[in-house]
Amino acid sequence: MNVAYSPADLSADARAVAIGTFDGVHRGHRRVIDAALAAGPTPTVVTFDPHPRIALGNQVELLTTLERRLELFEALGVADTLVIEFTPDTARLEPEEFVDSVLRPIGTQVLVAGENFRFGRARTGDLDLLAMLGLDVRPVPLVEHVSSTQLRHLLRAGEIERAAALLGRPPELDGTVVTGDARGGTLGFPTANLSVDPQLLVPAYGIYAGAVGKTRAAISIGTNPHYGGDERRIEAFLLDFEGDLYGRRLVVELWKRLRGERAFESEQDLIDQIALDVDETRSAERPT
Repeated sequence: MNVAYSPADLSADARAVAIGTFDGVHRGHRRVIDAALAAGPTPTVVTFDPHPRIALGNQVELLTTLERRLELFEALGVADTLVIEFTPDTARLEPEEFVDSVLRPIGTQVLVAGENFRFGRARTGDLDLLAMLGLDVRPVPLVEHVSSTQLRHLLRAGEIERAAALLGRPPELDGTVVTGDARGGTLGFPTANLSVDPQLLVPAYGIYAGAVGKTRAAISIGTNPHYGGDERRIEAFLLDFEGDLYGRRLVVELWKRLRGERAFESEQDLIDQIALDVDETRSAERPT
């Protein structure tokens, strides 16, 4: 997939454009992208970074990094993606200006978006306006009960399987392995300590079963209360894995929340519980 950051970097060939922020690339977003894929002309996504609400000064817990969004677009079969830097100046563009400066230069012929899509200054543009401006507009019905807002609510509550049903895939953590305190190794369960973008939503504290690629993983999210910690850590123990992960980017799937985090009577009790968590991780099923 070709990724461009300016309309000038894409040819003006006829395109079927799916437009939106697509944070999470959930089932509703995928319905929009699938409609663009089926439309005929070159399937293209136009998306925004940073999230428009963040650019306007609001706090938003993101469901995906831009890097992960682009990977998911490519996996769906998108040919080209145009990433528009969203700034206050972008927000002040009249809808007609946005069409003339972004959509027409890349050859937009078919425009696909969720039926409630709004754009332009004060969100005054809609799909009816796009049709009046000469585009072949194809509204896509929303998927009932599927939204990024609902996903955030479920993940904050640790409702992993319900979140997976809305996403159409397991929720993920996306970050880089950094040096930790190496305590897991002394307990017999060496972990990869994951640093994530501070704007990325991290699910409820607890212990999770999941995977990194084809390797199952037991994941701890929290403050290590047994050791009196107060800093959030995300640690993944990759089952039956040997190797150095420092500095590597990991995409960690979360399959199931096994339990909350807690302090134990002794370190041996902690070790015994981790062993049980690992056993449960081995038998966990990936949500579909």
